[in-house]
Amino acid sequence: MNPALTQFGAQMSHLTGVRAIMKDIIETLRAGSGQEFINLSAGNPVILPEVEQLWRDCTAELLAGPEYGEVVCRYGSSQGYQPLIDAVRTDFNQRYGLNLTDRNILITPGSQSIYFYAANAFGGYTTSKQLKNIVLPLSPDYTGYGGVSLIPEAVVACKPTLDIDTAAHRFKYRPDFSQLSIDQSTGCVIFSRPCNPTGNVLTDDEVKKIADLAAAFDAPVFVDSAYGPPFPSLNFTEMTPIFGGNIVHCMSLSKAGLPGERIGIAIGDEKLIQVLECFQTNMCIHSPRYGQAIATRAITSGALADISINVIRPYYQSKFAIVESTLEQAMPKDLPWFLHRGEGAIFAWLWLKDLPMTDWELYQELKKVGVIVVPGSSFFPGLREDWQHKHECLRISLTATNDEIETAMKRLAQMVEKLYQSVDS
Repeated sequence: MNPALTQFGAQMSHLTGVRAIMKDIIETLRAGSGQEFINLSAGNPVILPEVEQLWRDCTAELLAGPEYGEVVCRYGSSQGYQPLIDAVRTDFNQRYGLNLTDRNILITPGSQSIYFYAANAFGGYTTSKQLKNIVLPLSPDYTGYGGVSLIPEAVVACKPTLDIDTAAHRFKYRPDFSQLSIDQSTGCVIFSRPCNPTGNVLTDDEVKKIADLAAAFDAPVFVDSAYGPPFPSLNFTEMTPIFGGNIVHCMSLSKAGLPGERIGIAIGDEKLIQVLECFQTNMCIHSPRYGQAIATRAITSGALADISINVIRPYYQSKFAIVESTLEQAMPKDLPWFLHRGEGAIFAWLWLKDLPMTDWELYQELKKVGVIVVPGSSFFPGLREDWQHKHECLRISLTATNDEIETAMKRLAQMVEKLYQSVDS
């Protein structure tokens, strides 16, 4: 069959960003002909024994409990499993001194769905044909934002400023408020904190400034906290979740060990939550209830927050330290390489200034020496400016073993040194 696709059908049937690259990576691994690869592309969290045991224990409690049939054998509320909503409300009110009610919380099938609902409820064309933009205030950012809108031209990103420490070979992206355009054409704002792919954490003041700019135009701000506290707490620097006003705090339990169950949590103003809930009702009725039921137990007991701080965070923070120390030892001091400051998430982000080839070409060359990373140009959705920097970065996953990360960084350093030497000679 060769059915005709609508505009939306054509758009949604194509892979975007990292998903397209992952297809190439899978084919590379399959056709390896005995070559062993160190795969530093994965976004899948490592299965940590303590985390897996937590979910096994919660599952055993659910199986033994009287509500099992009610959880898995019946439909539920579109808003979410009520005990989970209660658990989130209680935890956040106690932890952050909030005054949340049930109506401030929505449970979704993963946080990606929140951004899809938001992008298409608040972004795109209004009934009067006015285009409302989905603004990404800091670029690079999560590649998935490039595919959330059914109106691709609505996604608009802002080029950042670079805070560079040349001597230390470190840098950090910061929002450029002189270039950030939030006005009557803005439908909503979305950004991740900590950021996938860079690990960047916007400061409290930066978040509040973005929210204030958007509030002037009644535009909601969706803060993607898939790596933030209190679970999975993959912030390596102090940060405070910010609530209230036009901010919708969005969470995921994927990096807390439940990526297979697709559980997202949105916390915000009741009117905004109601719009998202209606969107969800029409899309999929409700999020899967099994995962919600075991998450209820993990949150209520305090075990999930505890294991996030004491197991998940130190695991990935130690991996970043290996990337950092190995590059410092292996990279020539006179080359213009810069590692983004490790402030959170499960990735490292490397910028190779004046790289003699594109990031995609370097990705292909690294495969020849058995190292797979992700080209950075996939992480600039909505940034229309022709910026060389977009083609000079790599995302490095922290999900491999210590030895694999160290070996891969040494191979990368050798490759990069040869590339720059070939230009100089």
